[in-house]
Amino acid sequence: MLAARLKERNALKGVEVSDMISRAIGFISRTGPISQQDRWEEDAGINAFTLSICIAALVEGAEWLEPKARVFTLALADFWNAHIEDWTAVYDTDLARQIGVRGYYIRNAPTELENNPRALLDVLPIKNLALDPALPAAEQIGIDCLQLVRFGLRLADDPLMLDSLQVIDKLLKVDTPNGPSWHRYNCDGYGEHDDGAPFDGVGKGRAWPLLTGERGHYELAAGKDPLPYLEAMAAMSGMGGMIPEQVWDSTQIQSLGLYPGRPSGSAMPLVWAHAEYVKLLTSRQLGYPYDRPPATWRRYQGKRPVIQHAIWLAQDPIQEIAAGQTLLVSLFEPSIIHWGIDGWQSSQNTATLETAVGMHVAEIDTKGLHSGQRVDFTFQSADTGKWLGQDYLIGVK
Repeated sequence: MLAARLKERNALKGVEVSDMISRAIGFISRTGPISQQDRWEEDAGINAFTLSICIAALVEGAEWLEPKARVFTLALADFWNAHIEDWTAVYDTDLARQIGVRGYYIRNAPTELENNPRALLDVLPIKNLALDPALPAAEQIGIDCLQLVRFGLRLADDPLMLDSLQVIDKLLKVDTPNGPSWHRYNCDGYGEHDDGAPFDGVGKGRAWPLLTGERGHYELAAGKDPLPYLEAMAAMSGMGGMIPEQVWDSTQIQSLGLYPGRPSGSAMPLVWAHAEYVKLLTSRQLGYPYDRPPATWRRYQGKRPVIQHAIWLAQDPIQEIAAGQTLLVSLFEPSIIHWGIDGWQSSQNTATLETAVGMHVAEIDTKGLHSGQRVDFTFQSADTGKWLGQDYLIGVK
């Protein structure tokens, strides 16, 4: 991502970055779409914010790759983009009906989601509370989905995004005397206790000026002036104009210097928040988000891609493909894929090809299959001849 921004501004100055980018894309391909931590460094799973960055990194980095690697990398970015809602959105939940929306993006999808579609109904522990409220993943809301708009993967007026904003504002928004701000997620415990005592491993999450800036970037993408959000961030700053990590959002405690909309006892300055303020100021002048990845925006324009390939990854084994799609089986070493249709009928072998980003990919011709059929496959190492010892089944929907 950094290399792409530097190249855009003719600032690479001869620095060779192709090998670094190839290795970085290989890492993303071998580990995504699940990450071991969300951006708050709390939970593993699939998070809309992190996934946005991974997709954009694949697209931005693709131009430095060899042709065969570029084709695979862009296909993987498209595949993940097309499945964002499958992984990070829920519909017709009790919460959705309560607020009056069809669905919404969630804070974090558990790592078990691909193998267990009902994992969103399982409790996702919140570790910074004295008493875990036992909320399922489907009822935990964050502001992370705004990154989908900022990075050009979804439009600001996408119906699901608009519904999600209603849920976000209902559960996370705080109107302070200095302007609006938002909590990271519902039932967040990272912040001072109600009596103002410092966070000691548990507490109560407070409002973040950083998230005021992020909402400002969304509003800009929606065609509105983000000036109110810039003014709010400035008003929430402390002495010397330092922007804090969090502001107090409860009744004032004068003896502790805690006043609504003013810095709490959290870190100050939070350089991340200062960077957000500067970017929002610049974005307002440009008329679009300053850090929107250019190649990503050109490729998607905020719209869900129509994909021709479904990609089975060793670390993320999909269980379904759509009729008319070609199946790509992507592995970590050269392999022979032994596959058949509907219980190993017409079985055959297909060798993987190396992509130059450390992935070995076999294209399985499934375009002619119709809904209700299935693909059976296993594989053996092309180097050692060792069989996996496990069969996989992928249904066609």
